[in-house]
Amino acid sequence: MSGRPIFTRPARLAAIAPYLWMALFFLVPFGFVIKIALSQTAVAQPPYIPVFDLTAGWAALKASFAALAAENFRLIASDDLYLSSYLRSLGVAAVSTSLLLIIGYPIAYAMARLPRGWQPVAMMLVIIPFWTSFLIRIYAWINILQHDGLLNQMLLTLHFVSKPVVWLSTDTAMYIGIVYSYLPFMVLPLYATLAKLPASLTEAAADLGASPLRAFWSVTFPLSLPGIGAGVLLCFIPIVGEFVIPDLLAGSDSLMIGQTLWLEFFTNRDWPVASAIAVVLLALLLIPLLIYERVQRRQLEGRR
Repeated sequence: MSGRPIFTRPARLAAIAPYLWMALFFLVPFGFVIKIALSQTAVAQPPYIPVFDLTAGWAALKASFAALAAENFRLIASDDLYLSSYLRSLGVAAVSTSLLLIIGYPIAYAMARLPRGWQPVAMMLVIIPFWTSFLIRIYAWINILQHDGLLNQMLLTLHFVSKPVVWLSTDTAMYIGIVYSYLPFMVLPLYATLAKLPASLTEAAADLGASPLRAFWSVTFPLSLPGIGAGVLLCFIPIVGEFVIPDLLAGSDSLMIGQTLWLEFFTNRDWPVASAIAVVLLALLLIPLLIYERVQRRQLEGRR
């Protein structure tokens, strides 16, 4: 073996690049968000104080730091509006992710069991909705679910209902829109995991006397857990902060946190409170990520 180092300079740069990207485009902007969250609302431009002025000298900068306070976080913790928004968002995300898993797993399983030549076709059918604008697809659902829309016309034609059903401005319409929009994010990681499983495992289970159902629960399902975890994270995290679908399809009885955040920023122009809401939201979303990372680490350690 030669004494040449394993990581050459290009390899080191490639390893450092993701960290630089995260620092420049996540940590630095998030630092500004935290600073605004610790500021106070003001009728000014920008609508908060203090505003750091690096040209004013160290004394002014030190005074600006001293003026920062956590009052906005105390307001969020004490106001039922924000607490109910967080709870509703987490509840909607949990229910939607469960529906996505129930619907997406059979689709991914069927795709993985198709002949090799048909699997790319099935994958294209899953990906095709991404070729159309997200807003256009949501507005299409508005036309489908409206009072005289396609869904009610079909139900009336088939005599399933005697009068048009109210779909729009309900939680049912919101869940339909969310499941439709996020289904590919659940199906694709599940398919990637299930397609790698050799058929010989289930054949061996059948040879040992296991029924197809027992072979699935004993062999296929446990081995697909990494894909389930990836799909759940890819769906749950963005659904918690979803704004467009609840705003266009759901009712206004109770707001999700994305809608509350938008109202604080653009209607109330209360940037400090909105920034504090965003910081708390990010902290909540870090919890499932840390849990998933810990489970993955334990699985890797168990394989060694």
